[in-house]
Amino acid sequence: MATVNLSDYKPLNINNAEDFSIGIVFSEWNDFVTYNLRDAALEILKKEGVKDENIKLFTVPGAFELNYASMQLCKERKFDAVIAIGCIIRGETPHFDFVSSAVAQGIKDCNILTDTPTIFCVLTDDTKEQSIARSGGDLGNKGVEAAVTALTMIDFKKKLSDKKSNIGFGNS
Repeated sequence: MATVNLSDYKPLNINNAEDFSIGIVFSEWNDFVTYNLRDAALEILKKEGVKDENIKLFTVPGAFELNYASMQLCKERKFDAVIAIGCIIRGETPHFDFVSSAVAQGIKDCNILTDTPTIFCVLTDDTKEQSIARSGGDLGNKGVEAAVTALTMIDFKKKLSDKKSNIGFGNS
């Protein structure tokens, strides 16, 4: 178990962040956690200059539905990145394992099957207390990390695109 706050935020100062378009899809299940993750991500995106009108929020019932919603947002090609936010807390049955694995694979699929970076911000904790600690409690807020990751991946993609456009055929 993590024992330090891993969500310390240092400004990124990315150029043109105001032009970035980001879709955030979040689960209503375990909303005492997911809403905190969403709010932290929104705060960081706005601090970095992303305009309110360029951030779109979408809700889904549970973590399993994040896959479908994220893939649909990626296919629309309207967003520079998608952040998938959810919380799965272990129970007494193997349901936790099936859902956690499926959601991780679904978000991975968005990343390899589309051209849109999709950020995995899904807590998979053993207890409610662990989820609270990672969504604004003692261990920080994974929503902060998700926003930083989204911005960094958009910047990476734009720099890669710029580099490719400066390379002519036959050059390496």
